Amino acid sequence: MGTLPWWRRGAIYQIYPRSFADSDGDGIGDLPGITAHLDYLTDLGVEAIWLSPFYPSPMADFGYDVADYCDVAAEFGTLEDFDVLLEEAHRRDIKVVVDFVPNHTSDQHPWFREALAGPQSPRRDWYVWREGRDGGPPNNWRSSFKAVGGAWTHEERSGEWYLHSFLPQQPDLNWDNPDVEAAMHDVLRFWCERGVDGFRIDVVHKLAKDPQLRDAVPGEPVPYEDWRPQIHERLRRLRQVVDAHTDRMLVGEVYLLDLERIVSYVNTGDQLHLAHNFVFLRLPWDAAAFRSGIDGFEALSTEAAWPAWFLANHDHARVASRFDHDGQGPARARAVLLMLYALRGTPFIYQGEELGLPDAEIPSDRVVDVDGRDPERAPIPWAPASQAGPGAGFTTGEPWLPLIADTERLAVAVQEGDPDSTLSLARRLAALRRRLPALQSGEQRSLTAGDDLLAWLRVDGADRYLAIVNFAAQARRLALPGDLPRQGVVEISTDPAREPNGPCELANMQLAASEAMIVHLS
Repeated sequence: MGTLPWWRRGAIYQIYPRSFADSDGDGIGDLPGITAHLDYLTDLGVEAIWLSPFYPSPMADFGYDVADYCDVAAEFGTLEDFDVLLEEAHRRDIKVVVDFVPNHTSDQHPWFREALAGPQSPRRDWYVWREGRDGGPPNNWRSSFKAVGGAWTHEERSGEWYLHSFLPQQPDLNWDNPDVEAAMHDVLRFWCERGVDGFRIDVVHKLAKDPQLRDAVPGEPVPYEDWRPQIHERLRRLRQVVDAHTDRMLVGEVYLLDLERIVSYVNTGDQLHLAHNFVFLRLPWDAAAFRSGIDGFEALSTEAAWPAWFLANHDHARVASRFDHDGQGPARARAVLLMLYALRGTPFIYQGEELGLPDAEIPSDRVVDVDGRDPERAPIPWAPASQAGPGAGFTTGEPWLPLIADTERLAVAVQEGDPDSTLSLARRLAALRRRLPALQSGEQRSLTAGDDLLAWLRVDGADRYLAIVNFAAQARRLALPGDLPRQGVVEISTDPAREPNGPCELANMQLAASEAMIVHLS
């Protein structure tokens, strides 16, 4: 167990700095706020934290429009604050992963401002510029943000168009220019030399685009995504940069809805260490769909591949809200935590999922995000509002987004004192995974267990652990294959009513609605 790379051992916890903890009362979370709560993360048993962008930025896309890759935005602190956070995290044996945004910059980045000087500018070819077609943009490519529309903006002075996969304030870099690639490698080196342990690469699949700029065709892969083989060659070179430093990791946001293409980013062992699986994220709440998604990844994987499992992040609705179509959202949020910790692979936990938080309700006059992602970005409630004021322990000022309504029940300070809370469950799951080699490095075998039940075995030598998730809103009886023992011991259950650490008869076991459990087979 001790020989496992750190990024395979335990959970990687995503922090959205703007919404985690505010240290100075301006209503915006910051780096010192994270440092002040590192003991909370130690108690949660996380292996690493991943920080969403904290770089200088006009904040048109809340930090994903980077104006300087090698500094810290004033609202988040300073480089010295980052160094303190890194040192304090490492002192607690917590690794630090930072967001790397290589597909595009802010339109306020010095590179783009130089590019705007005209076609003769030395930086012009650092971005994607083209002449228009028939009085319009060069092709029919669309922004990833529906509200934006087309992916091209006309620059009046030169008459040319520049590409932006997201907002017009986020011009795409031209990775066909070797100077761009070299500059991005230097960014990685800057943070590696500062001591960071890894990088989450934003929209990594967009780093190579169709050089002919052909129109997108409905039903076919988008030509400005996952352009092979260039994308994989570029990833290998990125990997070489981080491999020049000891024990570093790359995880990529591969937002492709095709498992075979996702797995191609990790199968060779010389590109990404981990690839975020958006096929898994977008599955409906259905046992058969999850079984197919999990088994499908395993079937396509080589020995070099290692899964990364997540069901929430800063861009997608929280589990407790997304799967709450029949009132079972809170229970399913607990079941999802067990699933992520028990599957073979690395669990990624978005801040607040360990609390079972729902999405916040955002009044129309408080909406700030162009793509409707404010509800899942609401600040963390550290204390009930009745005790800590409207900022619920997140801030002493006016929070940049409204918090969830139910801070009285879901705040950290409340859940810490409740052994049956979701926070307590998350802590027990992390401790169980850390204690049991089978849950870290053990083999995995999918099982047929009955209607609406997802079940799998984790095996390490003679130790066998059965994980089960009931996807139904009603109780379901377990129906295991005949080659498994009829008895076991419940290690952990998401249902507070079930007695843990007690013997159970598997042949007669009934799981409560939305319950999940891990059973040690005897």
